[in-house]
Amino acid sequence: MKEEAKKLGKNLKRIRTKKGISQVDVARSLGISRGFVSNLENGKTNPTLATITKLAGAIGVTTDELLK
Repeated sequence: MKEEAKKLGKNLKRIRTKKGISQVDVARSLGISRGFVSNLENGKTNPTLATITKLAGAIGVTTDELLK
């Protein structure tokens, strides 16, 4: 499971930075802390499916694109 979390984190950071979206922007749109977004990007936490879906929406991609 650890590898999947790291893969998700790398994709989240890559897409987010490519679109010029900050961690703070993502955190605000989801009502979570910036630290939680950082932990996600560094593969330190395993988000729920609901959180993954919300993350994808916050950065404007499909969940499939975020998880590949």
